[in-house]
Amino acid sequence: MSRTRVAAPGQTPRRGGGRAVVIGASIAGLTAARALIEHFDEVVIVERDRLPDGPTPRRGVPQGRHIHLLLAAGARALEDLCPGIIEDMTAAGAPSTGVDRARLCFNGHRLAKPSAGERGIGATRPFLEWHVLERVGSEPELEVHDEVAVTDLVLDDDGARVAGVRVQDTGRADDERTMPCDAVVDASGRRSPTPRWLEEHGYEPPPVDEVPVDVHYATHLVEQADQALAGDHIVAVGPRGEVPLGGVVLRVEDDRAIVTLYGLCGERPPRDLAGLESFATRLPIEDVAEVVREGDPVTDPASFRFPANRRHRYERLRSLPFGLLVTGDAVSSFNPIYGQGMTVAALEAVTLRNLLAEGGVPSPVRWFGSITPVVDRAWDVAIGADLALPCVPGRRNWSTRCQNAYVEKLHAAARHDPTLTDRFFRVSGLSEPASRLLRPGTLARVLRGSMRR
Repeated sequence: MSRTRVAAPGQTPRRGGGRAVVIGASIAGLTAARALIEHFDEVVIVERDRLPDGPTPRRGVPQGRHIHLLLAAGARALEDLCPGIIEDMTAAGAPSTGVDRARLCFNGHRLAKPSAGERGIGATRPFLEWHVLERVGSEPELEVHDEVAVTDLVLDDDGARVAGVRVQDTGRADDERTMPCDAVVDASGRRSPTPRWLEEHGYEPPPVDEVPVDVHYATHLVEQADQALAGDHIVAVGPRGEVPLGGVVLRVEDDRAIVTLYGLCGERPPRDLAGLESFATRLPIEDVAEVVREGDPVTDPASFRFPANRRHRYERLRSLPFGLLVTGDAVSSFNPIYGQGMTVAALEAVTLRNLLAEGGVPSPVRWFGSITPVVDRAWDVAIGADLALPCVPGRRNWSTRCQNAYVEKLHAAARHDPTLTDRFFRVSGLSEPASRLLRPGTLARVLRGSMRR
């Protein structure tokens, strides 16, 4: 089936520019489409799933039932792309979530809570996707075709530029057809076919960096979140040392909370509530176990596995077809316990919009060079934290070991210093670079905290 969403009659495109195709209606695809709308006459999202008629989970997003957090940097980027959307989501019940309403425990240390801080959005993944789809889908330049799969790229006669894509309705192999276009944005996620397509068309596929983590999730929803969380919005307990376990509770829409327990390196949380409560008691603070024990469950626990951090190094390729861009998890996917994926996708979409405004469709070299700093910041945070766990395989050079030793001291000092909590949260939330934690004022606070210990 193919479905088209268009705006009300009477609206006209803002300016010309041909047609762009976006593969995937994820947050990455929707935000990329919003950026493209300002440059192209027509933008088409092609999604192989059947899109729901409301904020409900869909089959093509296997992690959609699990915890997601739009970090403060992501909320700012999304608001920049779709002015007013954050207010719309909070009016619809999504909590505005910040470190001042969070109970954080990292490296076994409960961090002091600041009185104020940056704010993200707490909501379920279907809620977030639905609101972005409704906003972007109201643009007159956009069409959305669901239950349609992209099967290949179409290049020009010289093989140097994108000329279209091959598509077919899902479940049918006899109706493959060409959709001409001037640009393609692959936002299809971790299983992106672009590396294979490049190889089939005579291009070199990108090299891949991978750090295995073998994360297993178990997640369920509870009602009366305000009562269960005593007014807070987040409980986040990270893994530590030889105990690669963690848990997160996040207040979401409809006065509910989503509870996720996870284990790395083969540790697997059970899929029954009694087992989850026992699993949660292994964490260094009791807060998550209390929510599991006292919360009123409204769903059965659902499981999910994430095998490895993965990054496709497109920026290292010498040649790519002009008009082919890749974004979101199709470029890099991070250990989901850090909640970076949607934020990185939104930041990449802002980068795309800015590049289009400066000079039209960017060359692949310019595109991948421009998003590399965004990816680097998230990748360094995730990989650095993962390699602090002895069970995670990977090379630990002198810099990595020093960084992780310093972060442990920072967490210990932040038990009594809410300013350190706020600064760490800004870095891990991608609002500021990691170098922020090495400024003299922060170093002095960590040193004083170490002396206090």
